[in-house]
Amino acid sequence: MSFTDVPRRSATSARLYLGVDLAATLLFAVEGASVGVHAHLDLLGVLVVGFCTALVGGVLRDLLMGDTPPAAFRSPVRIVLALTGGLIAFVLAATVAEVPAGVLVVLDALALGLFAVSGADKALQSGANGWVVVLLGTITAVGGGVVRDVLVNTVPVVLVASVYATAAAAGALAVWIAARLRWSPIVGMVIGFVVCTLLRLAAVAFDWQLPHVG
Repeated sequence: MSFTDVPRRSATSARLYLGVDLAATLLFAVEGASVGVHAHLDLLGVLVVGFCTALVGGVLRDLLMGDTPPAAFRSPVRIVLALTGGLIAFVLAATVAEVPAGVLVVLDALALGLFAVSGADKALQSGANGWVVVLLGTITAVGGGVVRDVLVNTVPVVLVASVYATAAAAGALAVWIAARLRWSPIVGMVIGFVVCTLLRLAAVAFDWQLPHVG
């Protein structure tokens, strides 16, 4: 599919894309900072982990697309959201005995779905082919989580968790398929988000695993 074949964003779908990207930034910041809290980091450490979780995936996507400087650094909005999410997680940890693990799983799945479709849509709008759309959607969704896990000295969840990057890739693929069918970007993003999020939550609930040795 060539660049001219891609359904172009309307003003409404452009606003939806921005809202999705910002919502994912905030959710991943809260989730990532919560991991930092559980790793017993101090306030600065929690903010750093939340910041990286929220922004690294989008930065990698933009650098790979040649969209520089990355969107995260062209406006203070994403940086403020990332720091705000970190503060929210820190304050909650200080005032609530413990955030239920299920809440973090849901937050992570929601953010994963949002970033998968925003990354895929941005790649699609740049004229990328299907392989690149899926790859960049997946990188956007999991890139921050990889850095988060490295910072807290654990094996990245994307390498061991049940259907994690696979769920992101499925959501990104759904965005591309919707574009091939010439559905609107809004429909594509909604379908991709539902596919990714529900697949990830179902994988956790039913302990779905990709094949592995040992």
